[in-house]
Amino acid sequence: MSQVLRVRGRSRPLRAGLALATALAGAAAVLGPAPASAGAGTTPRCVELAGSRIPASVVSLPTRGGRVESAALVTQTVSGKTVEYCDVQAAIFPVDPAAPDIRMRLGLPVGWNRAAMMFGGGGFNGTVPNLAQNVPFGRPDQPAPLARGYATFGSDSGHQAGPAGSLDGSFAMNDEALRNFAAGDALRKTRDAAVHLIRRGYGAGPSRAYFAGGSTGGREALVVAQRWPDAFDGVISAYPAWNNTAEVLHLGHIAQVMSRPGAFPGPAKQTLLYESVLAACDGRDGVEDGIVSNPDGCHFDPRVLRCPRGADTGDDCLSDPQIASVVAASTPLRWPYRIASGERYYPGFPLLSGADMRTPVLGFGTSAPANPMPVTSGYGVQYWDQWVKYFLTRDPGHNSLDVDPRRPGRWLPRISHLSTIQDRNDPDLRPFARSGGKLLLLHGAADELVSHWSTNDYYRRVLGTVGPGQTRQFMRYYLVPGANHANVGAPAFAANWDSLSALERWVEQGRPPVEPVAVDGRDGRTRPLCEYPGWPRYRSGDPDSAQSFVCSR
Repeated sequence: MSQVLRVRGRSRPLRAGLALATALAGAAAVLGPAPASAGAGTTPRCVELAGSRIPASVVSLPTRGGRVESAALVTQTVSGKTVEYCDVQAAIFPVDPAAPDIRMRLGLPVGWNRAAMMFGGGGFNGTVPNLAQNVPFGRPDQPAPLARGYATFGSDSGHQAGPAGSLDGSFAMNDEALRNFAAGDALRKTRDAAVHLIRRGYGAGPSRAYFAGGSTGGREALVVAQRWPDAFDGVISAYPAWNNTAEVLHLGHIAQVMSRPGAFPGPAKQTLLYESVLAACDGRDGVEDGIVSNPDGCHFDPRVLRCPRGADTGDDCLSDPQIASVVAASTPLRWPYRIASGERYYPGFPLLSGADMRTPVLGFGTSAPANPMPVTSGYGVQYWDQWVKYFLTRDPGHNSLDVDPRRPGRWLPRISHLSTIQDRNDPDLRPFARSGGKLLLLHGAADELVSHWSTNDYYRRVLGTVGPGQTRQFMRYYLVPGANHANVGAPAFAANWDSLSALERWVEQGRPPVEPVAVDGRDGRTRPLCEYPGWPRYRSGDPDSAQSFVCSR
């Protein structure tokens, strides 16, 4: 016999069966009668949640249950609005006693809108997302989910980061912690625990649920759509690192090439490259506005910047080793061996079509890769260093520059195994579509950390598997010229779009996005969001207005 739980307006069986019904009945006995009607004006039962158990039976994947560690009503200004909510902090206990807990947090607002929003993480995760945050690329002048009345939640994905924050990979020494993060197991465990606590807090479960994340969180968004197609009604996936093993191998190749003597282009040379690319490609869309609108039409050759005889003669040119580094970062890396995920290459990064290597934190850094890896080197090569030490070799003292992604030798079996955990890349989203799910996929064409070419590839795989007609019934992919990774630093276009409202209309009213417009969050310029492979071409009129552009192919 199967217990049926109505979540997001659709009935579906949960694995827990009668055990779940028993657990919920027990919760009602402990907390007392449910509110007469959960929704507008409802104050969640809050302090009663503190110390309560999360039964293992309500979680679809193996755990030892969990416990609410604290619950208190708090008041916070969110999107300019005063929001009162129950701040619930809880832990989900692993099966392996040596593995870390999953630390999660849940916000239950007064005046709940009967919806739930789960946030993804970033990097190696390790911290609980901010309950009051907006969705990736969201407009700051529009309310964040908590201010809209959403119950918001997220977790640290099953480990707590150390001083290195999102660049701390040490958790991966434990197999359960590795799967919680890399395979996405913590996502389902967190979601199930959150739905249980929402039901206990309001006396009713959510009628609809959404997931939003960027980078690692964007990968997590695709994971939940692929692995648990009934779990969320709508998903926002931004700049997703979906083929994580493949990307890490390319980052390792970049680390090796740039660690060679004289091969690292410092900040001045990074500026030279970026400005040269803009000078060559900016005006090709009809207007010079600091944005390369058609990245596929920009093929800058870094060899035009070659120093005399290839030697490093100053900051106004690139030496032969520096050109080799730029080419290595900007072109596909293919490996001459098979890995279990089936991935054979990573497409490289768009440094020759508008991405800026100088971006603080997420760019290529100010120091060459070395052993030990400098904290002033690029985020990507530091990510590789941690991955080699804790995912691959499980030797914290291992020199990551000694592992050649093209010829990994004895590490090949381990790489192949990790690819089955990290690259949850099945493009068959038909189960998600059949469940009524909707997916908004976004990526900046000037992303310096996760290549938009990789997301282009993912989208083409979905089209090839699902078919163009059916894909368009549940999915939209927007490539945003000039936008970089998470609007960090000073991108050419700091893209903002009220994607959550667009997703709500699609999920709840059956109205897909029509001619959406992105706003530059710094100066108010607007551009049309073109469905891939479209790009905004200037026609006439005000170059700061989206109406002056047409989506071209």
